[in-house]
Amino acid sequence: MAKKKLMLNDFYLMKKESRKITWLTSYDFPTAQFAEAAGLDMLLVGDSLGMCVYGYPGTVPVTMDQCIMHCEAVRRGAPNTFVIGDMPFLSYQTCNEKAVENAGRFLKEANVDAIKLEGGVRVVPRIKAIVEAGIVVVGHVGLTPQSSGALGGHKAQGRTAEAAKLVVEDALAVQDAGAHLILVEAVPPEVTRYIHRALTIPVLSIGAGPHCDGQLLIVSDMIGQFQAFTAKFVKKYSNVAEIIIKAMSEYCGEVRSGVFPSYEHCYRMIEGEEQRFLELMQSEGAKL
Repeated sequence: MAKKKLMLNDFYLMKKESRKITWLTSYDFPTAQFAEAAGLDMLLVGDSLGMCVYGYPGTVPVTMDQCIMHCEAVRRGAPNTFVIGDMPFLSYQTCNEKAVENAGRFLKEANVDAIKLEGGVRVVPRIKAIVEAGIVVVGHVGLTPQSSGALGGHKAQGRTAEAAKLVVEDALAVQDAGAHLILVEAVPPEVTRYIHRALTIPVLSIGAGPHCDGQLLIVSDMIGQFQAFTAKFVKKYSNVAEIIIKAMSEYCGEVRSGVFPSYEHCYRMIEGEEQRFLELMQSEGAKL
């Protein structure tokens, strides 16, 4: 029996009933299949694919075409899961028209259910325009990686009273602009708790504590695949890098020693055909 796909009204009901929303990133078809089989409520095709898939130093180089391509793969792998496309740097910042056009591409070309964009007060006009176009919007406040340079780098936000107030103001502005859900990243849990109490839309956390309606993690961090660094808020539920490296090392050893492939890994000729093959080649003067 196919998994029931949750939609926006389901997430609002989950918030009302205090049932947590589960959310992971996914960038490819097989991972999306695994996530749907595991029962994830939502998937984010995040611009974090820049680091996790392409090895970029950050998210800024990621393009719309890359995001769309990965969204298409994830949608094929998880047809019954709520999929959110992440709008990359400069796909929405310049003007409302471009923001709406690019948000629409996610729906038209990759059949996602919503888009996510970063920023608070400064992106209110963009959120309003995209929502007015009939597209579900997920906001993103706190640490916003696309603009991390202006925030002093990839570090926690809202750690002073004044800074926390700004994060709350951003969250309220995002809701007032019409966003349907909001992600809070890398802020102290006390700030997230205040935001959760102040907002009526579902509030999701990535590194922002438990006082919210659900959690997001980068799948490459959660399964121990991404090795460059591990954020403080990440919990590794497995270490696939260790498993993969061990398997590859064993493969190298067996190839070099001649253990692999063995006869059991080889295709066999139909009985009697080997002799006919040798006779055929000999008759044609082949050097055997």
